[in-house]
Amino acid sequence: MYQTTIAKAVDIVGIGLHKGTPVSLRLEPLEAGSGIVFYRKDVDVSIPLKPENVVDTRMATVIGKNGHVISTIEHLLSAIYAYGIDNVRVVVDGDEVPVMDGSAGSFCLLLDEAGIKKLDAPKKVMIIKKEVVVEHDGKYVKLTPAKDLKYSFTIKFAHPVINKQHYTLEFTKEAYKNEIARARTFGFLQEVQYLRSKGLALGGSLENAVVLDDKKVLNPEGLRYNDEFVRHKILDAIGDMSLIGMAFIGNYEALAGSHHLNHLLTKALLESEENYEVVETQTQEMPELEKVYA
Repeated sequence: MYQTTIAKAVDIVGIGLHKGTPVSLRLEPLEAGSGIVFYRKDVDVSIPLKPENVVDTRMATVIGKNGHVISTIEHLLSAIYAYGIDNVRVVVDGDEVPVMDGSAGSFCLLLDEAGIKKLDAPKKVMIIKKEVVVEHDGKYVKLTPAKDLKYSFTIKFAHPVINKQHYTLEFTKEAYKNEIARARTFGFLQEVQYLRSKGLALGGSLENAVVLDDKKVLNPEGLRYNDEFVRHKILDAIGDMSLIGMAFIGNYEALAGSHHLNHLLTKALLESEENYEVVETQTQEMPELEKVYA
């Protein structure tokens, strides 16, 4: 297998979740070995996608450099990872990636429009060699060695619509598009009201999030899946784990995981080369990966 980029540049415009103002997004092809690079054209700052550039994980995954940040990158990254794209430039004209409908569906359509181009360089893949776990207050995220790629997530909320939900994604590009990509972010009405009082979530609405009061879903159209909440958590986790910097083979598992725990997991994984092995797919056959990105 070879590294990939997009076949042509594509553009989209949407609303930023926190400021509620329009944001333009442009994806551009990059050469092999470039990785994923974010660029804020309004301040002329490039921010490579690396764990050390993560500056905030409280409400979203936020990267930054020289005091300039780009927020809510995980949904876009989730789609980029699912499509097996190794090299791409993400250009925005503000400090947020547009939230679109709160899922990764719009970004999948954008990538379908862009197309995928193979590059003349071997794809690098990380093989998880040892279990890596991050735990806090009874919550955990972990990676374990495996011959395939799975994401398993369990959530527990004291809410009659959510309660306890569990989902396992046997990862392939098609499974992602069918089972995960359209799952929207969600929040509780009280939280939204509090955030708005702090000048945040100004762009949040029933058009780009599932919102719940104490008893029910407020969106008139209801849910896209009965377990949309846990599916969205997997969507987020896939985006967060893309900060490893390459595709990986292994199993991800979480109990009440979060952006913050996912960030700590990527850091813990990369701390020791005993945890992983990086192979080039030109020198080693990877049927597992070929299946994932078929």
